[in-house]
Amino acid sequence: MVRQAAQVLELLEFFAQIKRPASLAEISETLDWPRSSTHNLLTTLKSLGYLYEPRPKGGVYPSPRWWELVEAIRSGETPSVEMENLLEFLANATGETTALAAPNAGQVMFVGVRESANPIRYTTQIGNCVPMHATAAGRALLSQRSAAERLALLRRADYIRYTPHTLMNPDDIEAEIERSIKKGWFLGNEEYSPGLMGVALALPMPARHYALLISGPVERLKSRTNDIATLMITAVRDFLGVDLKPK
Repeated sequence: MVRQAAQVLELLEFFAQIKRPASLAEISETLDWPRSSTHNLLTTLKSLGYLYEPRPKGGVYPSPRWWELVEAIRSGETPSVEMENLLEFLANATGETTALAAPNAGQVMFVGVRESANPIRYTTQIGNCVPMHATAAGRALLSQRSAAERLALLRRADYIRYTPHTLMNPDDIEAEIERSIKKGWFLGNEEYSPGLMGVALALPMPARHYALLISGPVERLKSRTNDIATLMITAVRDFLGVDLKPK
């Protein structure tokens, strides 16, 4: 990990929490950074226009330059309004956590999340990553690659037995992917997190590979997986105009 890059992100998370300017001393003490390196980082970000002093000697705060960058990035990557509406609809219709997932260096990253209102639920947030081979969403993403590409990725995977149900070799995972492609949807059954199930769809979009996931406790999903998959397929057609048919 590049420490300087991590510190910039930690600094942004710090400001996101306190939502006010902060002094060098406060930042250094709160983040447990050496005062000298904290001074160097703040000076660099100020010189580049990413930090400013709202009032003299009143501490520093992120400048609007961040917002401009984020908005420019969002315009090219953020899921569409239709996708956001799809997540909201499915979360309300099923009562379970609904997420949009994308590939991230051999893992699955959640790029959109609507959490269930149930006190016992699958909990995640945007930016969280899970293993590709051990989850329904991951296998849905893998299915959008060629068999050769899948095999190369699976051979490099780190096979950890997260639960007694975790698939532990490329052949078993490839067989599960092939079965799921023919069925039209993907099932994760306590392979990564004990007590949790997930139903996922492969959602290939222009210039993007996505997976749509609904996940929750086994006791609530076990008898509903087929109905949930059908609802997801219908909702994708209605909200996105994409017809997902089993091969």
